[in-house]
Amino acid sequence: MRYIRYAILGSLAIVLVSVSLANRSFVELKLMPEALGELFGFNPGISLPLFAVVLGGVGAGLVLGFLWEWIREHKHRREAAEKAREARKLNREVKRLKKQKHEGKDEVLALLEDAS
Repeated sequence: MRYIRYAILGSLAIVLVSVSLANRSFVELKLMPEALGELFGFNPGISLPLFAVVLGGVGAGLVLGFLWEWIREHKHRREAAEKAREARKLNREVKRLKKQKHEGKDEVLALLEDAS
């Protein structure tokens, strides 16, 4: 299974490198459309290779998607934490009650009673 994962990751790397090499031409990224930039009097821009723009967009999309899911699943994580706290509390209570039940008894008999 590990080799299949390595093969998939290797082929993905080969595809990304080939796409990057094929799209090395520079493109101009601007903050606003030309008409809006003329209206405001400034339109900052940057010149980047096309593959950097594409891979940056994919990376930003992945980060935003993971962040969105993490925020969306907050209620499930909170509920799981509450259940874990409740389970620890109940476990402590069971241990306390068992200790009270077996107080003054022989330890071997208490162990045998707990086993059944």
